[in-house]
Amino acid sequence: MSTASTTNGHPAAGVSDEEKKRPVSDIDLDAPEYYLNRELTWLTFVKRVLHEAEDSRTPLLERVKFLAITSSILDEFFMKRIGGLKQQVAAGVHKLTVDGRSPIQQIKESHQLIRPLNVEQQGLWVKLRKKLKDVGVQLASYESLPEKDQRWLRDDYLDNIFPLVTPQAMDPAHPFPFVSNLSLNLLASLHYPDDPVPLMARVKVPLGAGVPRFIRVRDSLRFVPLEEIMANNLDLLFPGMVIERTELFRVTRNADVESDEEQADDLLALIESELQERKFAPIVRLEVARGMDATHRGRLAAELGLDEQADVFEVDGFLGLDALFQLAGLDLPEHRDPDHRPVDAPRLVGRSNIFHAIRDNEALLLHHPYEAFGTSVERFLREASEDPKVRAIKVTLYRTSSKSRVIQHLINAALNGKQVAVVVELKARFDEEANINWASKLEQAGIHVTYGVVGLKTHCKVILVVRRDHNGLRRYVHIGTGNYHEETAKLYSDIGLLTCDPGIGRDATELFNYLTTGYRPSRTYKKLLPAPKLLKPALLKKIRREIRRVSEGQKGLIQIKTNALEDVDITRALYEASQAGVHVDLIVRDSCRLRPRVAGVSDNIRVVSIVGRFLEHSRIYHFHNGGEEEYYIGSADCMTRNLVSRVEVLTPVEPLPDGSYVQRDGDKDIDGAHQQMIKWAEGRFAEANRLRRRTARGPRGLASPDE
Repeated sequence: MSTASTTNGHPAAGVSDEEKKRPVSDIDLDAPEYYLNRELTWLTFVKRVLHEAEDSRTPLLERVKFLAITSSILDEFFMKRIGGLKQQVAAGVHKLTVDGRSPIQQIKESHQLIRPLNVEQQGLWVKLRKKLKDVGVQLASYESLPEKDQRWLRDDYLDNIFPLVTPQAMDPAHPFPFVSNLSLNLLASLHYPDDPVPLMARVKVPLGAGVPRFIRVRDSLRFVPLEEIMANNLDLLFPGMVIERTELFRVTRNADVESDEEQADDLLALIESELQERKFAPIVRLEVARGMDATHRGRLAAELGLDEQADVFEVDGFLGLDALFQLAGLDLPEHRDPDHRPVDAPRLVGRSNIFHAIRDNEALLLHHPYEAFGTSVERFLREASEDPKVRAIKVTLYRTSSKSRVIQHLINAALNGKQVAVVVELKARFDEEANINWASKLEQAGIHVTYGVVGLKTHCKVILVVRRDHNGLRRYVHIGTGNYHEETAKLYSDIGLLTCDPGIGRDATELFNYLTTGYRPSRTYKKLLPAPKLLKPALLKKIRREIRRVSEGQKGLIQIKTNALEDVDITRALYEASQAGVHVDLIVRDSCRLRPRVAGVSDNIRVVSIVGRFLEHSRIYHFHNGGEEEYYIGSADCMTRNLVSRVEVLTPVEPLPDGSYVQRDGDKDIDGAHQQMIKWAEGRFAEANRLRRRTARGPRGLASPDE
């Protein structure tokens, strides 16, 4: 299932009737009421994801998955966004955002949205839990089980988990223990049988490293939360003591910890230091189970340095709903989306050499996960690593999987004598440690590894392969909207371009020369639009060109698909385009500053958000340009950080092959947009196979000079 939802078409709150009637020339486009807040619009995205979990048309285990996703992204919101805002407050920052909010206002308003959202999540979990029971999956409490099952769980816990558990006292002789990020903890109140003096201890629930949140009862589909098993067997930790009560709590730490790399002598050491700092970063949220003793709650808040009224979230239900990913993964196919097996890209079907296929077509547009990542992008790298005519491979690496075949192909290329250069972005949030390890492994294989340009994140997704063809060196390039990550390529909707266009190849060479040296001489690009130097000015120029086309009596049309629209200058330019009569269609996945359908400001702008089976991740920019249409794809969102603080790239797609991007109108149907995309991809693949078989039956064609 997938939902394409349009933002509320009514004028924004705070826009007066007089403002709506005011002539366009009198409207102040810098007024804060015309801009939505980045944090608050992100939270409305969470609500859209939660809607998928609420929708009865979504298969049951997929509903459980979407509920888990909402918990996971709220955790990230606190770690990144609330954490960053709290840093601003601590630093005394009072500057207002373009929408007129201070850091403390944004925190307060975010909390006001999150608290009812938490209630909604817990209410939905109660409903889904009942539905799971109806299909044979039972989430049982420890106390409700027969005594024989309780004994079995106790023995299993004692053998397989108990050695991992470490109780920590909380008294004058023992300082308050360190509580790790997103950890689930039991707060135990106890005393000696002959001494009523109350004692307290913290017991961390040892999740991860092979320990699941839900413990299966024997081989059944009955599960018991691990914290309940632990709470009912505390006598193993505290033999002979009286357990008065146990209470559950969970903490979230700030992950927005970054140092000034321009002052660092060793970037690798700096990132390793940041990772260590993040473990001990300030706590930004304390979640407690409903009914926690008020004194205990106050003590926890005080020890953790939190405002009890603002930063403590009481949960009437299940703490850490992200654990539901475990249940969503149960092998019950009748309660999941239909199996999806990506097809091969049609123009690669039956081709024994991917370089010949690219050269014959000049460019191939790929659409993941509908078309397979393994038989296109991975194949591109694999053949490059093995082809004796390939001389060099250059790659940007932002995120990749834990068992990356991409990495293995690069290592094989080096072993086969190719020149291999990899730009590893060490500061990819939450993947820093993995990227440090990959960088070390690549260097050990003799690969030239660099970390990009000081002060800028390298976010672009580019592969450059230099091959000696029959008529000289030729450059083959892949530019994508998604990471070189085999697992997310199955779950994210992304676009990629394989091309041997000489202009793009030349520009890719310039880009890698910049990335591997960091030097900033005057570089010229004929086709690519790189950030931070050229991309934003180019987008603004293309928007103004559409305005000019309309003034000349022509059609004006801008269509943008992006994860987020946050940049104020781009937003303002789109308002100006709308006022001039340019039609603007926006597909924005999450944060969006722009208010659509405001009279006199954005009458001609429509904003749609697509949420469904796959995570919408592609970025596409389309400008009508008086009929000489332009399409660009890349990894850059319309966010200031992407446009001025990162190395990004947009590449033109000339021309756009049919079937790659289809805009749908209408309400959600029984299949959903993503299921329709699956059917279209399968149809293109079937047609390519038919053509291949028909050709095979005909006269044998001549081999190319390179074959």
